[in-house]
Amino acid sequence: MTIIPLLSLGALSYYQSAKVINSQFGKYGENAVAQLEQQTSSYLNRMNQTTETVYSYLLDPARVDLGNQVPITYKEIMDKDDFEVLLKALKTDRTTGIYIITNSGYYYGENNLDVTKLSLIPAWQAMPDTYKGKYWLGFYPQNHEMKETEQSGMPVLGLAVPINNPYGALRGSKILIEENAEDLLHMFKLFETDTKAHLRISDPQGRIIYETEAAFTSQTSDIVWNKKLAVNQWTIEARQPAKAFYRSSSIIRSNTIMVAVASCLLAFGFAYLFSSRFTARIRRLKDAMQKVGFGKLHTRTQVEARDELGSLDSSFNNMVRGFQTLIGEVEQSERLKKEAELKAFHYQINPHLLFNTLNSIQWKARLQGAEDIRQMLYHLTMVLEGNLDISQELIPLGRELRMIEHFLKIQEVRYGPVFTYELTCDEKYKHYLIPRMTLQPLFENIFFHGFEDGEGVITLHVREEGNHLVLTLTDNGAGIPADKLKRLLLPNEPKRKGRGGLGVQNADQKFKLHFGLPYGLKVQSVHGEGTTIIMEWPKKEESPHGNKEEH
Repeated sequence: MTIIPLLSLGALSYYQSAKVINSQFGKYGENAVAQLEQQTSSYLNRMNQTTETVYSYLLDPARVDLGNQVPITYKEIMDKDDFEVLLKALKTDRTTGIYIITNSGYYYGENNLDVTKLSLIPAWQAMPDTYKGKYWLGFYPQNHEMKETEQSGMPVLGLAVPINNPYGALRGSKILIEENAEDLLHMFKLFETDTKAHLRISDPQGRIIYETEAAFTSQTSDIVWNKKLAVNQWTIEARQPAKAFYRSSSIIRSNTIMVAVASCLLAFGFAYLFSSRFTARIRRLKDAMQKVGFGKLHTRTQVEARDELGSLDSSFNNMVRGFQTLIGEVEQSERLKKEAELKAFHYQINPHLLFNTLNSIQWKARLQGAEDIRQMLYHLTMVLEGNLDISQELIPLGRELRMIEHFLKIQEVRYGPVFTYELTCDEKYKHYLIPRMTLQPLFENIFFHGFEDGEGVITLHVREEGNHLVLTLTDNGAGIPADKLKRLLLPNEPKRKGRGGLGVQNADQKFKLHFGLPYGLKVQSVHGEGTTIIMEWPKKEESPHGNKEEH
């Protein structure tokens, strides 16, 4: 169990780390080659622009007086000076020389060029006489000065452009641009040292412009980064051996293996030490559990320390004590349940006796001609029959409304026809279910607390809103004081006899118990003007088999 997560974590850590490092190193090498390409292109573009400027100057027909010999006349000398001023103006801090070399060996530019030494440069010798266009000489040391200076032997980057000018004597001459390449070559060296890669720059004809000095044998597994220069189609190729590229990930793999092996050994060692300390206590706890399983609930374990096993011992002892207490409570609950069943069986007899007695009184009143007493007893019997039927907690709305009608008949006999009751309810709503005994307590509050001598107007309106039913009960009685209205539906508010509100709270709790907390009663009242009670609950209809179906 220790080796599996350790090795899995180590393998995952190595895989993710190696993947990230290899990706980052690959991007670093690619970016580094891109930077070399950018810097080299900067040199080449600057030299290319200089040659185009000089070439454009020489294409002017007014410059035909420039010759391939030492100027003799004053005008030739002035033309030479003007041309060399232009060449000097085109120089930058990196430009080491701008020359126009004629076929006769005479040149324009600074007076420090030895044409004979220049012809010894291999790249210059390799340039064909019939070559047209820009010829990039590449990198070479500047050893073609007339006399040695501090800059002798300095590496330069050269560009030669043959002049094909049909108007003057400079036709067949060559433009030579040389720039200091020390910074560029230094950048190449830094790249080679940093990445341990072999750098090679070649032209489209395969001529090697630059190559790392160290010996190198290319392999198919090498990591290769390529960039092509847009200005002259040179190719920069950096090759890094796969071993060097994956060196960092190899180090991570080795360290991961070492850490995994050391962790496994430590895990085995600690597992052995701790197991020898706790095995006896675990075995003792297991034996105690087996005794409890056999029914010996008096079994207890000794708590020796405040560690994890000590917590288990304490929890076990508490659990066994809880078992004993729970078994005692279950036994007591069973006794109470038996007693409740006996009482319920006894109470089932009392309603039957009550109904028989009321029916006997009703028939006696009928025989004696007391029709009002008979009607009152009849409606009372119907109300009691509905209230004492506890087989269903949710009954159809129509059944609840019928019980209200019987209740109102009793009040009519009691007070006379002094109140008005208006019912608005579509027949289709009467099939939906409502908690039993929710409307009668509200009507009782109206007669006992709202109306004086039963006089007033009661309206009951039922409508639907989507999947809900909304019942609105309104009276024009005495209303509810504001301070009592605030506390009316509070569940923990104590109710005192004669103050009312208990029926409203019970009805509200029934809706919440059956349909959820969002449902229930809303009471609106103005003292002296009447009360409005609004009930909202989801549609539920009794199925043909007695089950409730929600819409």
